[in-house]
Amino acid sequence: MNQEAIFHMSHGAYAYALGPHHAVIKLRAKRGDLKSVNMVHEDRFELPGSYATQELNYAGSDELYDYFTAVVETQTKRIRYRFLLDSGAEQMWFGERAISNVADFAGWFQLAYLPTRDLFVIPEWAKSAVVYQIFPDRFQNGNPANDPEGIRPWGELPRADTFFGGDLQGILDKLPYLENLGVNLIYLTPIFLSPSTHKYDTADYYQIDPVFGDLETFKRLVENAHVRGIRVMLDAVFNHCGAEFPPFQDVLEKGEESEYADWFHIHSFPVDREEVNYETFANHVSSMPKLRTENLKVRDYLLDVAEYWVKEVGIDGWRLDVANEVDHAFWREFRDRVRAANPETLIIGEVWNDSSPWLQGDQFDGVMNYLFRDAAIEFFAKRTISADRFDAMLTKTRMMYKRQANLAMFNLLGSHDTARFLTICHEREERMRLAVVFQMTYVGIPEVYYGDEVGMVGETDPDCRRTMIWEEERQNRELFRLHQQLISIRKAHPALQTGLYRAVNKDALHNLYGFVRETQDESIYILLNNGSGNHWVTLPEGVSGQDLLTGRIYSGTFDLEQYGFRILLLSGGTV
Repeated sequence: MNQEAIFHMSHGAYAYALGPHHAVIKLRAKRGDLKSVNMVHEDRFELPGSYATQELNYAGSDELYDYFTAVVETQTKRIRYRFLLDSGAEQMWFGERAISNVADFAGWFQLAYLPTRDLFVIPEWAKSAVVYQIFPDRFQNGNPANDPEGIRPWGELPRADTFFGGDLQGILDKLPYLENLGVNLIYLTPIFLSPSTHKYDTADYYQIDPVFGDLETFKRLVENAHVRGIRVMLDAVFNHCGAEFPPFQDVLEKGEESEYADWFHIHSFPVDREEVNYETFANHVSSMPKLRTENLKVRDYLLDVAEYWVKEVGIDGWRLDVANEVDHAFWREFRDRVRAANPETLIIGEVWNDSSPWLQGDQFDGVMNYLFRDAAIEFFAKRTISADRFDAMLTKTRMMYKRQANLAMFNLLGSHDTARFLTICHEREERMRLAVVFQMTYVGIPEVYYGDEVGMVGETDPDCRRTMIWEEERQNRELFRLHQQLISIRKAHPALQTGLYRAVNKDALHNLYGFVRETQDESIYILLNNGSGNHWVTLPEGVSGQDLLTGRIYSGTFDLEQYGFRILLLSGGTV
């Protein structure tokens, strides 16, 4: 037994409350080392001998480790526990004190109590959400009267500073299109007053930029979206502001005498925008001075902004820009304020790597899941990794987080900051189709970047921000219908929204990847052929499955030639 690889801690993603009387327990071991993991647990105040036993289930493997998990019930909300590890050659006890062949010497891990206030709660509606990201200037021009000067013709390739006239009225006009597609959450990149086309350099957090419309137009958009069952999320840029933000302008004018001098990270006075003697977004971006969120007045101002848009307009969520550069204390207060305004507000951070510190239940519900995108690019778009490596990348990411956070992750294939997925696929549509099937059936919230559903292409920013294609003859309608069908299937089946995830096929030779999403009531088997050629797959004896795209019933063997994938609702057992 490789004892050095065995890991557990009684907090974080390894031991946490799932509900008031249930906790998730997770253990890590060297890949292939353990045959079984069992747990002895009891109320920590009970006399010894009142224990119960429970086996941990194998949850998956990354390249180095196996993971085992269990959901433990406790009526008293107090648990102490230790593990019995079996490698086949030996058995050892594992507790907080040691790994030992003597149970009492190993000691106990403890979850002292499961406080209700500490529960990680995500909005219930988010579990069935499918999000559609819109870059407002490029989606639809619904009101030419508010166009800025010098807009470029719709369809022209964008530069970093070009305007095309897309606005809130355009989004309002296209709500029937979004409803028909099936998405039920719109995420808008910034819409507040700003001199740029992207609006990440905010000048006024309380004013809709006039090139997009006004407050009344935005209220109509939210109200009409809600009538159609579509929620609306805004982009909060609280790490930095724009150079035209009045407090920063005051500092430019008055220097260290300004009442706002300590709102920013200024190294010396006077403030010099050419030398950039102050902290900014990224490095030396003079138009985006970094805000000092540890300052009480800054904190109160931004929290008032966050609360205002939830209360005044009824937005349903915030996406938080550059979230990993803002202090944790601010985000904890942020969560308290917006959840007090509306307990169903969804909070998603922009973090491109391991996001564990923000996903403990006291800050964000989920993040933009770029680690998911990394795996999808390597496996589907570039085909540089095997099915086993793909599964290892996914498992490693899932095991970083609590189950609630995994359900709230924004699983994106592309965004306004990245090259479009179809472009990364070298426009090989069959590769994107498989990625979309996986995206729509994996754990978390699928995020569609506007235009991906009709086959739009583009390299990274600004090329990925092209104007939306609305002429149906120029759209990839087959790809649109696939998105439409998959979204409908996802929304109709709880197993695809909240079901457990289990990989069952990792065929490196043919690059077949299959997995099951399952609840107590249904089990759905998704099989992807990411290799070349046709392949036959055999269902276990007594198991049949209805293809959710075609309605055809399969029993025994079936092939993957027609679509390159199958989505089967299983009956008579599971795979």
